[in-house]
Amino acid sequence: MSARTLPLLFLNLGGEMLYILDQRLRAQSIPGEKARKVMNDIITTMFNKKFMEELFKPQELYSKKALRTVYDRLAHASIMRLNQASMDKLYDLMTMAFKYQVLLCPRPKDILLVTFNHLDAIKDFIRDSPNILNQVDETFRQLIDMYSCLSAGEFQLIRQTLLIFFQDMHIRVSIFLKDKVQNSNGRFVLPISGPVPWGTEVPGLIRMFNCNGEEVKRVEFTNGGNYISPQREGSFDLYGDRVLKLGTNMYSVSRPVETHMSGASKSLASHTKENAPPNPLAKEELNFLARLMGGLEIKKHNNSEPGFQLNLFTTDEEEEYAALTRPEELSYKVINIQATQDQQQNEELARIMGEFEMADQPSQSISKGDDLLAMMDEL
Repeated sequence: MSARTLPLLFLNLGGEMLYILDQRLRAQSIPGEKARKVMNDIITTMFNKKFMEELFKPQELYSKKALRTVYDRLAHASIMRLNQASMDKLYDLMTMAFKYQVLLCPRPKDILLVTFNHLDAIKDFIRDSPNILNQVDETFRQLIDMYSCLSAGEFQLIRQTLLIFFQDMHIRVSIFLKDKVQNSNGRFVLPISGPVPWGTEVPGLIRMFNCNGEEVKRVEFTNGGNYISPQREGSFDLYGDRVLKLGTNMYSVSRPVETHMSGASKSLASHTKENAPPNPLAKEELNFLARLMGGLEIKKHNNSEPGFQLNLFTTDEEEEYAALTRPEELSYKVINIQATQDQQQNEELARIMGEFEMADQPSQSISKGDDLLAMMDEL
C-alpha cells in the first residue's frame, strides 16, 4: 500500500464530481450565476490551502464510507442540496469513472496525467475567479513537487493501491454500457488496440541475445491486437498538452447517465455483510466522524440566496425508486448523532467539539475549507 495515494484519489474523484454536477446544473436549467456560485463554492472548499496541506501528508487511504462522507460534505458546501439517492448516484458515477481511468492508464505514471486533466478542467470552471485559480495552481505545483521524482515502481504501487480500493465496486453506468466498455456484470472491458505506453514498442517481436549482450535471433509473432506507437509523451508541466484523454469531461456531450447495481455486486455485498467479522475500528471511525460532524455547520448563506435541490435522476419518481431499491449494505449513509448528547456523555469529545464550533460567526470569516479540513483531521 502506498501512503502517497490519497491526494490522487481525492482530486480525481473531486474532478469527476464537478463534471457531473456541472452537467446536471445545465440539464436542470439552473440560472448561470447560481450555477457558477455552486461550482465556485465547492472548488474553493476543495482547494483550501490548509486542507490541501493536510491532504498531501503521507497517510493511508480512508475507508470507503469515510471518504464518501467527505464528498457528501463537499457537495453541500454551497446553496445546492442533494438527497440520499442522488448523493449515492453521484458517488457511484465518480468512483466508477475514476476506476475506469485507472484501469486504462497505459503506464502507472499516467495516473498523474489523468489528475492533471481533471485539474485543467477545474481551472476552466473557475477561469473568471483569479483567487480560486491561484489555489488550484498551488495544488498543481504540490503535485509536481511530490510526484515528479517518483520511480515507475512507486507509481505502480500507487496504481495497485487504487485498484485494491475499487476492486469490489461493479456499478453499471449507462455511458459505459452504451460505449461497450463495460459488461452487464459491471466489469470493464480492456481494449486490445490503440497506442502502447510511451517508451515501449508495439508487441510482435522477440529478440534473443547471447551472454555478451549481442542480438543473435529475432522471432516475430501476431499480437492479436491493433496497436500503434504513441506520437509523443503527455506534458507533466503546469501547462501543456496532456495527450492522454483519460480524465477529461465525458459529460461534455449531454446524454442521460444511469447507474444500476449488478446482480453480482448485490450478492457480493450481501455475502460480505453476512460473513465478514465485525470491525470495531471501522465502526469507531464512522461513529467518531458522525459525532464530529454533528458540531460542524456548512457556511450559512444569506436569505437572498435561496437554496435549491439538485436531482441526479431524470425524474423525481426515478430518484424515489432508486432510494427504495438500493441495498442497505451498499448505501453510504452517515450515522446521525446528536452533538449535544455526545457532549454531555463525553468530556473529551466536548472539548474537541468546542474547538470546531462555528456558531453565528460573520459569513466572511468562515472558511469552508477549514471546516472540511477539521473533519478530515479525525478520519
